[in-house]
Amino acid sequence: MSHDFVIGVSLKMYFSHARTLEWCRRVGALAAAHPAIRTGATELVALPTFPALVPSRPLLGPSIALGAQDVAATDAGPHTGEVGGGELAEVGCTFAEIGHAERRRMGETDAIVGEKVSSALRHGLVPLVCVGEAERADPRTAATVVADELRRVLAPSRARGQIGRVVVAYEPHWAIGRSEAAPTEHISTVCRHLRSTLTEDGHPPESRVLYGGSAGPGLLTELGDAVQGLFLGRFAHDPDALTRVLDETLALKEGSS
Repeated sequence: MSHDFVIGVSLKMYFSHARTLEWCRRVGALAAAHPAIRTGATELVALPTFPALVPSRPLLGPSIALGAQDVAATDAGPHTGEVGGGELAEVGCTFAEIGHAERRRMGETDAIVGEKVSSALRHGLVPLVCVGEAERADPRTAATVVADELRRVLAPSRARGQIGRVVVAYEPHWAIGRSEAAPTEHISTVCRHLRSTLTEDGHPPESRVLYGGSAGPGLLTELGDAVQGLFLGRFAHDPDALTRVLDETLALKEGSS
């Protein structure tokens, strides 16, 4: 099924194990009943911590896709602390987040991110690729910088003939962790350019471009058709806030029909 919108939620490392499972239980119930999910208009992806992946799967239910917050660049071997794409798929993941700014600050390069994208595709996982400029620039400059970054990190998989579905989360580093998102004009300009980049490079039509970086309820309505969803962090830790975002996707879908 091709969804109009993708809404991703990363729990990062904010919750305890017990609180993570309670969140998954509540969100699983709301997704099962929400018309945006039931009609297929919106795909909801939850990304808990590694220890919570297995117990989260039944709590989230069949309406929500499960994603990991990272994936190893290699498949198996002496890589302490890493988790390979094959194992993630084995426990029920269908998405893997790759290249978040927080991991970039820990030393991940374009080359590492590119190998992780290739690994995800190799194991049938949808790469949720995070891209964004470190320093604030005008929208057109940012669009060029970020599109170049996207092409660099997709280059290894393209060279291997791995042209699969990708979900791109545009997260300008300077907007992460702030009280509000980047300006809507800035987001719209960059995200439209990223969508054109994916189309030009032959990625499947079910690929999507999301906005993340202090995103929350109300933003999707402001952005309209400039984006195809949101990648949420702390503003979706309250399931009621997540419900409001899903309400927005339904209203936008119905308004475009």
